[in-house]
Amino acid sequence: MNNKELFENNCFPISWCEDEEHFMPQIQTPQRKDLTTLLAELEEIKNRIDDISAREWHLAKLVKFHKQGFTQ
Repeated sequence: MNNKELFENNCFPISWCEDEEHFMPQIQTPQRKDLTTLLAELEEIKNRIDDISAREWHLAKLVKFHKQGFTQ
């Protein structure tokens, strides 16, 4: 088949696509980290969760005071 026949049969070659990356799968190499690095990252995540929880608690207290009319 020539290009005209392909076009008429709605068979477009991938090179006709404007966004070729959409059709071309990207090969991802797995990230390998040692145990020490993973534990450090886990500790950092735990610290961030603790920090967010503390902020959430503080905001809840502020909202409670605001609803009770203690803000001035």
